[in-house]
Amino acid sequence: MTEHGMDPPKGRRRRRRLAGAALAVVLLATAGLYLGNSSALADVPDGRPFLMAHRGLAQTFDLAGVTNDTCTAERIHRPEHPYLENTLASMRAAFAAGADLVEFDVQATRDGRLAVFHDATLQCRTDGTGAVRDHTLDELRRLDLGYGYTSDGGATFPFRGRGIGLLPTVDEVVTAFPGRELLLHVKGDQPAEGEALAGYLATLPAEQRRTLTVYGGDRAVAAFADRLPDVRVTSKKIMQDCLVPYLAGGWTGHVPDACRHRQLHLPERYGRLLWGWPNRFVARMREADTRVILVNGSGEFSEGFDDPADVDALPAGWTGGVWTNRIDVVAPLLDG
Repeated sequence: MTEHGMDPPKGRRRRRRLAGAALAVVLLATAGLYLGNSSALADVPDGRPFLMAHRGLAQTFDLAGVTNDTCTAERIHRPEHPYLENTLASMRAAFAAGADLVEFDVQATRDGRLAVFHDATLQCRTDGTGAVRDHTLDELRRLDLGYGYTSDGGATFPFRGRGIGLLPTVDEVVTAFPGRELLLHVKGDQPAEGEALAGYLATLPAEQRRTLTVYGGDRAVAAFADRLPDVRVTSKKIMQDCLVPYLAGGWTGHVPDACRHRQLHLPERYGRLLWGWPNRFVARMREADTRVILVNGSGEFSEGFDDPADVDALPAGWTGGVWTNRIDVVAPLLDG
């Protein structure tokens, strides 16, 4: 053709071919990423979710305005069952209602025992005062665990007088539920507290330790894990060490070593950021011997999936764990 260039020069045609090839490579790579990480294209897994009953079958409370200093026993909902959290009766009721895993809280006493109680101090829930760690186990046993619970601003106290002698030890809980899955929450964050729990669990057969998981503050859990690496653990640092590298490289399907033999407590809103969410991610972690427990909302103040609307919000086909404070309500909704 003429020198005016009605036909593109050969160099321009070559650049266009290269650009087209590069675009094709990008599109193929993007498609590969999508196919490799999309749960929408994966088979829907069989089975129902793994149900974790928080503190057994507990009294729930209004979360509006709750802070770390709020006495939640003073704002419970109208009671719909007779159980108090962290008691053997509440744990039996939780397992009977369909729980696969029961969580409970662990605190050290003045005489070196491991008591099961949530608050660091006594005056919110009980008729005692002061810190748990400043009392002996016998002193704690004499307290009324239901003394402070009210749903009507103090007009009535439906559990007062019904909680005396109900505070158990870790040993009593572990002995009461042989072979059942238990999640132990170390409430303090001193290394000595993690070491004390590890010292007790080390006396158990290895087979029994495989049914136990421990979580809590970073320092306490790190000290525990150093002593008993065969027990599944989690803490904020452990989850960060797992999920940050997974966010960077999980698109390949690779699970970092920091994610192996762990438990992850994930707020649903953050889970959406993870490669393969939800079902491929759960399957990858399961292959790494790691359990994924979904918590509600932001994960603060023990918010769980506690009613039909919460259950409807679970990801489609979810077979990971579900954190609930009302196992009696939720288990029937997810049965089968």
